[in-house]
Amino acid sequence: MSNYILLNKFLSSMKRIAVLVSNVGTGTNLQAIIDAVKSGQIKGKIVVVIADSKDAHGLKRAGQHHIKTSICQKKEQLLKLLKKYHPDYIALAGWKQIITNEVIDNYPNRILNLHPGLAPDSLKGKVKNPDGTYALWNRGLLTEKAVKNFLDHRSTYAGSSVHFLSKEFDFGPVLGRCFEKVRTNDTIETLYIRLKKKENQLYVRVLSKLCFH
Repeated sequence: MSNYILLNKFLSSMKRIAVLVSNVGTGTNLQAIIDAVKSGQIKGKIVVVIADSKDAHGLKRAGQHHIKTSICQKKEQLLKLLKKYHPDYIALAGWKQIITNEVIDNYPNRILNLHPGLAPDSLKGKVKNPDGTYALWNRGLLTEKAVKNFLDHRSTYAGSSVHFLSKEFDFGPVLGRCFEKVRTNDTIETLYIRLKKKENQLYVRVLSKLCFH
């Protein structure tokens, strides 16, 4: 078998990933995914980075690595745009637009979301921290408010979850969780800096497993 055929076979087996970003984040999850793809940890290719505005930090990161970018200013335009790139997986990385039911129906168990809390495996379920205490779901809370909630409730651990997006708000099949011990003198900023590193690693770990199959 020629090297050309082997190369084509390898490329065709690589999962196609679309990453959705916005101007509310700094693009660290996107960068973590880019680095993992380059190192071979993720057997995939980022086919497009889609942003909801032109000033999203992720667009600059994508440009530095010669990744195609696109702007989607209205949620109704997203499905048509995604179909253009045929992604196997869609990774939400700070995306703030509502994902319509139509998009979810077209990509069931293929849209990954990072939630700043410990999402349970069932709607009535609970997650336990490493020390056995119950973890906070933080359902409906965005990043800064979620981190503040850990501190306000004197939680022993903060944490985040990567799950498949579903029509149930802030819920779906959980693919992985990470935990970060809360320190006595933590502020929202200090806790989030440490948690963000764990989130980056978690996202890469989950995508790596998905793209391996």
